[in-house]
Amino acid sequence: MLTIGVIAIQGAVSEHVAALEKVSSGLNCKIETIKKKGIVSHCDGLVIPGGESTTISRLLRFEGIDKELLDNEHIPMLGTCAGLIILSSYQDKDVEGLGLMNMQVKRNAFGRQAESFELSLEVTVFDSPFDAIFIRAPAIKQVGNGIDILASVEDYGVAAQQGNKLALAFHPELSDDLRFHKYFLQLLDSSS
Repeated sequence: MLTIGVIAIQGAVSEHVAALEKVSSGLNCKIETIKKKGIVSHCDGLVIPGGESTTISRLLRFEGIDKELLDNEHIPMLGTCAGLIILSSYQDKDVEGLGLMNMQVKRNAFGRQAESFELSLEVTVFDSPFDAIFIRAPAIKQVGNGIDILASVEDYGVAAQQGNKLALAFHPELSDDLRFHKYFLQLLDSSS
């Protein structure tokens, strides 16, 4: 049985759980929420949801989950919105990215909450556009070796992959289009 853990300390947790339950229906798969340390190493895949990156970063450290994520960096991971920031090398006084993906990001790259928007994105791994929902979205401003940009807006990357890690600046869990969650499940299959 595959176990997919969803970091559940803050953010769009229930929406990711619902999306994963839909795409894994009929598969031998369990979705588990993670609020404390001791669970990460038992997972075959991990999701770090969007939310408030400062809060998520602090609570990951407080609960000791940050160290578990680093110790289990071989596990496939999906980070959305704030989760993208957590997977990156981003550092400031409030947020400590884990450096699990070789990229530099900009927080709130497209503006604050009032500037949220929806956009039809061309994604290199899909045959047709994906309607992406951006809410106080970060963006990828620079990448290092091993990163593939899967989608861009203006001069910024908004979807990237490095091996079995997938980072999205938007919220696929708020869409009825579950292709990114299905794609993430494929990353689990190829890692097992």
